[in-house]
Amino acid sequence: MSDYLEFKGKQGLTRLFNALGYSRDGLAAAWKHEAAFREEVLLLLVAVPLALYFGQDGMARALLIGSILLVLIVEILNSGLEAIVDKASPEKHELAKRAKDMGSAAVLLALINAAVVWACVLWPGTAS
Repeated sequence: MSDYLEFKGKQGLTRLFNALGYSRDGLAAAWKHEAAFREEVLLLLVAVPLALYFGQDGMARALLIGSILLVLIVEILNSGLEAIVDKASPEKHELAKRAKDMGSAAVLLALINAAVVWACVLWPGTAS
């Protein structure tokens, strides 16, 4: 925590480098502590070459890859929410359960979104 406060008022390149370090730490924590995140990264590693191969143009490739990146983004936010809930309310509580369930629902919706995007882009007849 003291590291964070030490750099809180920084600006310019120092702030950017600090932010990149925090982002790196967040990705490393997600990789280390979240099995779902690791699985979704593996999905991304499979999906990117497929998107580059099957995407008809730049827009299609961006949609295909972006939909999977969105899953990773939502997963990280969900994991952060779960960590905060666990810290604030280690005992079972209805509000803690609700928060965790809603985060899980957000990940599910992101996965459904990715499936719909891939279906619409790869099978154009499904979009009409």
